[in-house]
Amino acid sequence: MNNEKVVFEQMQERVIKSQKRGIHFIIASVILWIGISIIRVLDLPVMMQNMLTFCMSTPLMPIAYLMSKLLRIPFQDKENPLSVAGIILAVAQIPYLLIVMWVYSAMPDKMVMVYAMVTGAHFLPYGWYYRSKAYYAFGVMIPIVSLVIGCSLHSVAVAAAMTVMEIILVIVLIMENRLSNAESEERYSGGRDCTQ
Repeated sequence: MNNEKVVFEQMQERVIKSQKRGIHFIIASVILWIGISIIRVLDLPVMMQNMLTFCMSTPLMPIAYLMSKLLRIPFQDKENPLSVAGIILAVAQIPYLLIVMWVYSAMPDKMVMVYAMVTGAHFLPYGWYYRSKAYYAFGVMIPIVSLVIGCSLHSVAVAAAMTVMEIILVIVLIMENRLSNAESEERYSGGRDCTQ
């Protein structure tokens, strides 16, 4: 049992290091939320804004792939079986988009709020996947902030707040990655000193 745990933790550590805690996906999401914010400012009927918001959401994977190339992050670690879990966690969000689609027709003014809440909540399991306090924190904070802002202000405020929160998440993930790298180097150099 202990051996299995060690193997699992090694695979997880490899995912964390190689994928840099999925920062390329969050940067791609920031770009999409900037686009959604612009859509919400346009003088268009709310149903058209909602349709364009859905359309704006579709290029997440291609933009994340482009970001992975720019940041030199492997898009997927095919040799690590745990990387499949990351894909499953991403796909798990899709059924919740059915709720967003229902809100699209039933309460169109609240669609962006619900979409932001679903997006934020799907960060929670990535806290476990990447051993990241940032994902845990933002997985709770984003739905709550989106709900509060969405119930009291216009959808532009929700989209803008979502953009800002995801930019902060990117910054916190950069800090987590640097801290993790520093700890790894310290362990490595400490281990080397013991052998001398």
